[in-house]
Amino acid sequence: MGDVNQSVASDFILVGLFSRSGSHQLLFSLVAAMFIMGLLGNTVLLFVIRMDSRLHTPMYFLLSQLSLFDVGLSLVTIPKMASDFLQGEGSISFGGCAAQIFFLTLMGVAEGILLALMSYDRYVAVCHPLQYPVLMRRQVCLVMVGSSWLAGVLNASVQTSITLHFPYCASRTVDHFFCEVPALLKISCADTSAYELALSTSGVLILVLPLSLIASSYGHVLGAVLRMSSEEARNKTFTTCCSHITVVGLFYGAAVFMYMVPGAYHSPYQDNVVSLFYSLVSPTLNPLIYSLRNREVRMALVKVLSRAGLRSK
Repeated sequence: MGDVNQSVASDFILVGLFSRSGSHQLLFSLVAAMFIMGLLGNTVLLFVIRMDSRLHTPMYFLLSQLSLFDVGLSLVTIPKMASDFLQGEGSISFGGCAAQIFFLTLMGVAEGILLALMSYDRYVAVCHPLQYPVLMRRQVCLVMVGSSWLAGVLNASVQTSITLHFPYCASRTVDHFFCEVPALLKISCADTSAYELALSTSGVLILVLPLSLIASSYGHVLGAVLRMSSEEARNKTFTTCCSHITVVGLFYGAAVFMYMVPGAYHSPYQDNVVSLFYSLVSPTLNPLIYSLRNREVRMALVKVLSRAGLRSK
């Protein structure tokens, strides 16, 4: 009990993202630029989807939720890291650490499930177009998004409470640039092997099952695309699905490495780099991938900008 009370009373020390690099200012500038670009990109995408009625479809409704999760992932991690770098210290309170773990896990799990649901949306649109208005009606979309949020909240509640229940009575230096479950387990003075095994096992349910749905959906989509007689329809469908698959690869690749590969097989430096992918790189690239490769989004953006220009005159 004394060990647990000591954990609650003391702060953690975050090592920081740039501790192993000599080019601190250059890397910080790059991270800051990517963070701002990702924040603006996702905000613009949310605004365009909201303002253009042609984008009020199930696919873009799900895409708007993806942008929301991406904004959340970046805001939970990058501002604190930037503040620590500018102030020259990396302390974080027990409550602040708990908040980072909770919201990061919530957004991460919810986004993983949402990507699987987005692949199902494309499967229905391509393979069952006549049934699409029924199978992907508004009520179904709301249930989909609600289920991803609920799964995120439940998983985050369990992981946060269990992780912070362990005593941290030795070094309280977290070799990571934010509080994340694998990094905290490494500094606990209790035996966490059973929980780490449970964490890797739960990854099968949280990561492998959605990935299986994604692979199955896009496998059917690819078969349908190859059977299309219209080259224009084939190219449009293939472009949209390639965008989705790119996003899935960026997100799931990093998540599988962090939460399914045992901690003994990767170093803290590798953890920092991989975590940067789903907290910064993926949220920055997602709006670019969907806007640059999607003609409907580009046209909607031009339309919104034209309206803004006319109103200013």
